[in-house]
Amino acid sequence: MELGIIGGSGLFEKRLLKSAKKKKVKTPYGTVAVFVKDDVCFIQRHGDRKDIPPHKINHHANINAFMRLGVEDIIGISSVGSLKKAIKPGSIVVIHDYMSFHSIPTFFNDSIIHTTPGLSAELRKKLIDTARKAKVKTVNKGVYLQTHGPRLETKAEIRMFKNYADVVGMTIANEATLAKELELNYAAICSVDNYANGIVPQQLDFEEVKGEQKKNFRKIKSIIEHIIK
Repeated sequence: MELGIIGGSGLFEKRLLKSAKKKKVKTPYGTVAVFVKDDVCFIQRHGDRKDIPPHKINHHANINAFMRLGVEDIIGISSVGSLKKAIKPGSIVVIHDYMSFHSIPTFFNDSIIHTTPGLSAELRKKLIDTARKAKVKTVNKGVYLQTHGPRLETKAEIRMFKNYADVVGMTIANEATLAKELELNYAAICSVDNYANGIVPQQLDFEEVKGEQKKNFRKIKSIIEHIIK
């Protein structure tokens, strides 16, 4: 297995990997439902039934399942809020770094091992180059800030966060760090589906967010299809 893709409920419902076969992968952290096709496998981040809230996602099991399947490269696809007016809803961001003010899970609870976290430069370049071939415009640099969830952020929090990051979400820092601990390459495609709370005067409208997700899915689908050809 060469490529693992992990995404949210919007992506899964469209069945990015058509005709993929469902496989249950047992890990020390739990069993994961994986959809496998050729050299690509897909994990629904929010569980097989798409009902696991962001703060209860079993990141250990998901990343460990990829390792057990022989995955070398992982692409995380995630919905985010924009912290900058210039990064408008509808944008696709290939982040270059991330941060979290909350505790990030680790595989090393019983040993003293220090991992320097980070995203794969090679895999990021592949995503950017592939997006260009697919004629999908991307923002090719950005810092992702992870919050705990499931609640959204207060306006006061966003006023602080926007000084340090470009987009905000609830999952990527966990996945990227755990992948690095297992020496797997990880890069992320972020679908900007709304402005974060307080960036613009308008109140967040979840129907509009869903609309942006659908439009962005078509762009992301095109990128992934070009990668797995």
